[in-house]
Amino acid sequence: MDDLIAGQDGVISRAQAVACGLTEDTLTWRLRSRRWQRVHAGVYATFSGPLPFRARVWAAILRAGSGAVASHRTAAYLDGLCDDSGPVIHVTVPGRRRVRGKIDGVRVHYAARLPRTRHPTKSPRRTRVEETVLDLVDTAHHPREAEGWVTAACQRRLSTPKRLADALGRRKKIRWRGMVEAMLLDVADGAHSPLELRHLRRVERAHGLPTGCRQRRVAGHRVIWIDVDYPEHRLRVELDGRVGHTGEGRFRDRHRDNLATIDGHATLRYGHADVFTDPCGVAAEQARVLRSRGWTGTPRSCRPGCPVPACGQT
Repeated sequence: MDDLIAGQDGVISRAQAVACGLTEDTLTWRLRSRRWQRVHAGVYATFSGPLPFRARVWAAILRAGSGAVASHRTAAYLDGLCDDSGPVIHVTVPGRRRVRGKIDGVRVHYAARLPRTRHPTKSPRRTRVEETVLDLVDTAHHPREAEGWVTAACQRRLSTPKRLADALGRRKKIRWRGMVEAMLLDVADGAHSPLELRHLRRVERAHGLPTGCRQRRVAGHRVIWIDVDYPEHRLRVELDGRVGHTGEGRFRDRHRDNLATIDGHATLRYGHADVFTDPCGVAAEQARVLRSRGWTGTPRSCRPGCPVPACGQT
């Protein structure tokens, strides 16, 4: 029983305890003496005090019963796909049965494919990373949210576009399928965030701008990474999200821009508000700079009233 408890982060079910030889009287005494505490019906923590996150996950899995695994945002947090576990524990159980009664603080999902999608060895038991990503995509209310899960999996090196595409191909139904299929191709080309994806599609492709080199590694006195580089025209585009561009990150950005200017490169820097709310304006600025640096192509309008064609006139 000690090994079982250790493997389940200090949590055990009544059925497990009895199977290990614990009598009902001993179990009752441990609860009354507060050596153990009840978490859910028939599930106990073998210690006093607050429950750590992993213990709460195990308690939810044991309460949900045979075949249950952590899933959705809970599995994402366990695997490092996100930094916030959310307010509830998510578990998925095999679709052939139903969990009786409400479980406080737990949301139960059902999936017929669970035997194929659960990870074979990880503890607490959970879905595979690719399946977790697709579960979260399927429940996303906005396409930008779905983009975030896919790009996070690749950016944090928890999965690859190919593995995600393979998992997607095995699903008969999923929300945002067309968008995700296209996005996986973009991620494979080097776009590592929703901001970069938006720039690739709505700024560069939609307006006929030249294709930039994404996530380009430049070695010198120190290695730097360029979000979008147009080396032939000595233009660099930096796409600043919220993470990594404050404090020390902001100083590194300024230092990088200064070095680029010394070397004769121009740097354009955009954030979410620029690329998501005014992609045409961003494209117009880029087109002007590209034309001034020798690009001979012609930008195109993406819609009626788009300001880009005018900026390409000589």
